[in-house]
Amino acid sequence: MNHEQPIIVGLDIGTTKIAAIAGRKNEFGKLEILGFGRANSNGVKHGQVLNIDETIKAIACALENCYASNPNLEISEVYVGIAGHHIKSLQTRGDIVRQTTDEEITQREIDQLVADQYKTYIPAGDQIIDVIPQEFTVDNFQNIPNPIGYGGVKVGANFHIITGDKNAIRNINRAVEKSGLHTKDLVLQPLASAAAVMGQEDIEAGVAIVDIGGGTTDLAVFYEGILKHTAVIPFGGENITNDIKTGLGVLKTQAEQMKVQFGSALANEAKANAFITIPGMRGLPPKEISVKNLANIIQARMSEIMDFVTYHLKQVGMDSRMLNGGIVLTGGGSQLKHLIQLTEYVTGLNARIGYPNEHLASGHIDELTKPMYATCIGLILKGYDDYERNRKQFDRHFRPVEIPRELQKEKEIERVASVEAESVPVGNRKTELGINRFWSKFKDNLIDLFKEEEDQHL
Repeated sequence: MNHEQPIIVGLDIGTTKIAAIAGRKNEFGKLEILGFGRANSNGVKHGQVLNIDETIKAIACALENCYASNPNLEISEVYVGIAGHHIKSLQTRGDIVRQTTDEEITQREIDQLVADQYKTYIPAGDQIIDVIPQEFTVDNFQNIPNPIGYGGVKVGANFHIITGDKNAIRNINRAVEKSGLHTKDLVLQPLASAAAVMGQEDIEAGVAIVDIGGGTTDLAVFYEGILKHTAVIPFGGENITNDIKTGLGVLKTQAEQMKVQFGSALANEAKANAFITIPGMRGLPPKEISVKNLANIIQARMSEIMDFVTYHLKQVGMDSRMLNGGIVLTGGGSQLKHLIQLTEYVTGLNARIGYPNEHLASGHIDELTKPMYATCIGLILKGYDDYERNRKQFDRHFRPVEIPRELQKEKEIERVASVEAESVPVGNRKTELGINRFWSKFKDNLIDLFKEEEDQHL
């Protein structure tokens, strides 16, 4: 047990669920989960907080469950994910002419270059969430991943700028603060999910992370170690549920249950003569639902989501020849039967499911390794990146908190798992390096989104 590290909490405010997970890195650089709570979400639509009071209740419920799993926890600060179709991204170019050309390029100059991008013109009502440097140039040298230590007259870079609607950002902030918590940072959800399910080799090979949530499908595209594109598609698992409800004339809860238990993303794979019997409403006879019809509805909506993914990949020139790592499906919606086959058919790329166990210590209950918790676990990893790079202030008084028994697998499995963990410390170090390199692509001093608001309160 490593008590020399802070406990970091990720809060995923989703359309269908709100999850709070507390984690700490062990001596092998792997995440141990010390607390876990979830609650149904009511105040969020398509990734945006619309009803603050309902959202506060759901956050409180998720926190309560997190404390119930481990009463020794103290939670005051959280890393929060942000999504919603108001999220946009744009590419910019920035250069600075150096004052002292006989000296090497320093981190301070890179910080200045990044800070200048926050002055980029964006439409009124929007706010810059993140500025992510891509490849750098120094004089005539191009495609430099890190220019520190180089010498030259002019240093520049291409930037990926992520913006969001000011009111949407303010609503998230209000909901978190009224729940008695402080937002340590807002992180774009697809980037958090990507951190949880990817290793360094995925980023180098070229990969598209498709995180299918309840209200949105988030996309992040990486190529040669660089984030090339992000997008939020305003459709998710809840749209499929609503399509089933309308198309088959059933209740929403029944539609969700049918989707999870009997749903398939490929109508050809569904049994033609299989039926689901649903109890009738108040004295009406029971309903017979064809499994094939159910699959047809799911396939139609899923194909539409994958068409959007293909459209975005074409927009940035990332066709099938570029992405050797293919598509990594994650999020709760990725667990639909036959989704991999449908994805490969629509996009022409290889596909696999991304589980967030890339950076998790072994011996945890299976629930925590489900794709629906990828964003939450990625948020903790983002916090650790800030901690390891001294980007933010963290409480240095680390209290001893053990992993609660209910988050551990049975003892005999755990014993085998711990032997595995001890036998591969070097591999873990590599993974840790990988995740550090992944986050180092992002700006060192992230904007404090709420500074402006706090100033107004003073």
